[in-house]
Amino acid sequence: MRDDILAAVPSLRAFAISLSGNADRADDLVQETLLRALANIDSFQPGSNLPAWLFTILRNLFRSDYRKRRREVEDAEGNYAKTLKTQPSQNAHLEFEEFRAALDKLPQDQREALILVGASGFSYEDAASICGCAVGTIKSRVNRARSKLAALLYVDGAEDFGPDETVRAVIGGSGG
Repeated sequence: MRDDILAAVPSLRAFAISLSGNADRADDLVQETLLRALANIDSFQPGSNLPAWLFTILRNLFRSDYRKRRREVEDAEGNYAKTLKTQPSQNAHLEFEEFRAALDKLPQDQREALILVGASGFSYEDAASICGCAVGTIKSRVNRARSKLAALLYVDGAEDFGPDETVRAVIGGSGG
C-alpha cells in the first residue's frame, strides 16, 4: 500500500496545483492529504480505488480550506504578485499563461472534471466518484469545459484543442 500511495503523489500534486494555482500551497495540500490518509487508513477499504480515495481527501481539504480563506484578504488575482516579476518573452511560456488564465475562468466543477479526466487520467466513473456526482454529469462537465476552453483560446473546435497529453503537460505535468 505504501508504494501505491507514493505512486499517487505526482498526480495528487498536479491536481493540487490546478486547484490552488500555487505550487507551495499545492505541496501543503498534498502533505495534509497524506497525513489524513495515513491517520484514517483503517477507513480505506482494500480492493477499492486508492488514488480516487486520495483525490477525494485532497479535494475535500481544498474546499474546506477555501471556505476558511475566503474570509481572509489576499492577492487572489495575483495582481500584486505580477508586479514583482519580469514578464517572459518566450512564446511557450506566454501560451502556457494564456491557457492557465483560460483554465482559471472555467467554473470550479468543470475545471475539476477536466483535470481529473483529461490531465490525471481518471475514468469518468472514478472522476464521478471523486466529485460525488453521476457519470453523465462528469461527461457533461468535461465537454462544456473543453468547449469553453476552445472558445476562450479562439480554437476552431474543442477537438482542435489537442490530446489529453497536451492538457496534462500544461496543467501541471505528469510527475510534477
